[in-house]
Amino acid sequence: METRRPSRHKTAVSRSQQATCDICHKKKARHELVPFPGVRPNISDLIRADDAEWGEGRFICREDLATYRRKYVESLLEDERGELTRLDEEVLDTIERHEIITRQPGECVDEAMSFGERMADRVATFGGSWTFILTFVLMITAWIVLNVTGWLFKPVDQYPFILLNLLLSCVAAVQAPIIMMSQQRQEQKDRLRAENDYKINLKAELEIRLLHEKIDHQIAHQWQRLAEMQEIQLELLEDRGKPPPR
Repeated sequence: METRRPSRHKTAVSRSQQATCDICHKKKARHELVPFPGVRPNISDLIRADDAEWGEGRFICREDLATYRRKYVESLLEDERGELTRLDEEVLDTIERHEIITRQPGECVDEAMSFGERMADRVATFGGSWTFILTFVLMITAWIVLNVTGWLFKPVDQYPFILLNLLLSCVAAVQAPIIMMSQQRQEQKDRLRAENDYKINLKAELEIRLLHEKIDHQIAHQWQRLAEMQEIQLELLEDRGKPPPR
């Protein structure tokens, strides 16, 4: 079976659609490059600190732009809060990679749970239900009635029911640490939920701030272009109003 080789025309077109990033000096597709006017002034200042030639006619790839965008957000957080925490770093990573930060808090806890911890949760759930309370009351009542009347067997635990007190003490001694284990995992879920809410709010705040700066930059850029177009129109009108040379 014959294989078709790409024509020279297609190869030339594909090469013409590529350009070099002026920051990392790598070949990139045209749609992956952002020109100088499309970069906000605050981020342009950071780029110019590393590359003094950054200016008109220069291009930066989106990967490098995301890196400088993270640096700018880091500088904002450090100016307002000082040292960055682990949660702040996670938020910056999601902003740089354009990822979703929202996650169910129970997923992280459930993935790390062992068989004994799952059983502890089930026992704690059953121990805090009306089914357990009613069943326990019926069992204690039947135990007392059978040992007092001696209907089915010879009483083995007569009044004051010492064996029953021993069994109740053992149940309470075993049930208490199981409930504490379940409460610890619930506290861990609450802590993860609070951290998740903090990261979502922080990312939303930063994204809104960056969006405002982007809109302000676009508006200023559009006003500049409108002013230039107005000057050109005024010059054309002045040229038309002048008498023709003799």
